[in-house]
Amino acid sequence: MTKILLLEDDLLFGETLVDLLEENNFEVTHVPNGQSAIDATFDEKFNIYILDINVPLIDGITVLKELRDANDSTPTIFLTSHKDKEMLARGFVSGADDYITKPFDSDELILRLQALLRRCKTSNNTCVKGLCHDEVHKRILYNKEELNLSRKEYSLLLLLMQHADNTVPKELISDELWNISQTGSDGAIRVYINRIKQLLPQMTIENIRGIGYKLVS
Repeated sequence: MTKILLLEDDLLFGETLVDLLEENNFEVTHVPNGQSAIDATFDEKFNIYILDINVPLIDGITVLKELRDANDSTPTIFLTSHKDKEMLARGFVSGADDYITKPFDSDELILRLQALLRRCKTSNNTCVKGLCHDEVHKRILYNKEELNLSRKEYSLLLLLMQHADNTVPKELISDELWNISQTGSDGAIRVYINRIKQLLPQMTIENIRGIGYKLVS
């Protein structure tokens, strides 16, 4: 069963979320403050974090930053009443995968969770030539040396590896790199592709004009 850590200081709202998630076959640990959230990650392994931002002791953004600094790459969704771009930017910089603003539709939250889980279901031993994906530590190695990748570069390279010798459409890349509240672009994809090419000059990534990109094994 998928295990979720829910950080929400509004106890009534938190109980409502727990009921919703359990009805959809998630196992939920609900904590009311940021310190309890960090403590919970020492005791148990979770599949997803759902973090409110404005919570006591340690705010949700700082919680996630501390977890990411400790090499915890657990997929994370922020719950927030904030709609300003600066706050959302801080959330993504801290390592969030998605966010949903309050109030929200319960079906939307479940759909976002399911989509996030699908994106994270990758093989433990995806390898293409000297490239190998370490699922446990969420990293990609080339000839046993870890590549220095941003989150989006990591997601893009893994996607290319999973579809090696097949063209990955730009639409699929956009869906992987940006959530529904963000807007990607062909230019941004090219930037990430070029960065990966610089890191891996020995590998061939073909631009299939007007369609997408292909990693040649």
